[in-house]
Amino acid sequence: MKLRQLALAGALVVLLAGCTTDPLAEQYAEGSGQGYISSDGAYTEIPVDQREAPIEFTGVDENGNDVSSEDYAGQVYVINLWYASCPPCRSEASDLKAVSEQYTDVPFLGVNISDSADVAIAFNKKFEIAYPSIMDSATASVQLALAGVVAPNAVPTTLVIDAEGRVAARISGLLREQSILTSMIDTVVDEGE
Repeated sequence: MKLRQLALAGALVVLLAGCTTDPLAEQYAEGSGQGYISSDGAYTEIPVDQREAPIEFTGVDENGNDVSSEDYAGQVYVINLWYASCPPCRSEASDLKAVSEQYTDVPFLGVNISDSADVAIAFNKKFEIAYPSIMDSATASVQLALAGVVAPNAVPTTLVIDAEGRVAARISGLLREQSILTSMIDTVVDEGE
């Protein structure tokens, strides 16, 4: 009888294990050790009448300069959440650089969620990134300002902010093609014309 109960309990465990998954546990079992859940690069454009309230934030960039949402008032701009050891962040760096150089009237702002200023500066030097990044690991002020718009573990994430300071478009995960971001920027810039 005990053997039969053990066999039944074992079958139940196997059956229940097939009903749920834990992506971080699967990554650990695979040995990837990335420590975050990769997104698929899905993108969303938010119609003007469905955008949330303007985001407001303050922070300090990697060079010790104060940065706030007020610095971008009345402008369309791009925010990219990243950290240096994030593989998709490294993969998309050259595309973000290229788009930021193409759109000189649309400021770019990084938000580094994990690193020290020295690490961010080294990353910027390696990938030739000229735009600043708020160092957000200690205060999480920008991440808190984006609560409800961006999941805290969704890195990288790229946002296009409209001239009223509202999130107008979002890329969750790796920027797979520059044209996705340039199209989003064009759409939001054209709203003001």
